[in-house]
Amino acid sequence: MKDELLQDLKEAMKQKDTLKKDTITMLRAAILQVEKDSQKVLTDDEICAVVAKEVKKRKESIKEYEEAGREDIAENLKREIEILSKYLPEQLTQEEIEKLVDEAIAKSGAQSPRDMGKVMGILRPQTAGKADGKLVSDIVKEKLANI
Repeated sequence: MKDELLQDLKEAMKQKDTLKKDTITMLRAAILQVEKDSQKVLTDDEICAVVAKEVKKRKESIKEYEEAGREDIAENLKREIEILSKYLPEQLTQEEIEKLVDEAIAKSGAQSPRDMGKVMGILRPQTAGKADGKLVSDIVKEKLANI
């Protein structure tokens, strides 16, 4: 994954694509920071988690900039998300997440919203990098509330 990022960075520099170059540079810096903090080389799955975190940050910022009337910055963030999404595994659909949640509830024997931790523990490895954690959590809460 790191090699792919480096190749894409070189390509963006050749094409003079400033936004792509800056976005990839920021991502590489975030990956290096996590490696430095954890004192280990990240695997591709761990790099995907860093990418997902960067995408999430930008999605949250878009709302704030749109509310402040800064559409120009919000558009830049949307383009950054498009660039970063290339490095994420294909995202699960709502239906796929609901199916996984149903399976996890059955597997854990969850009976009430108090069992959410058990269900999330089963789901986390299956959805890491493939779905927004908040969306998964919301679906679990809704399903457990209706048991």
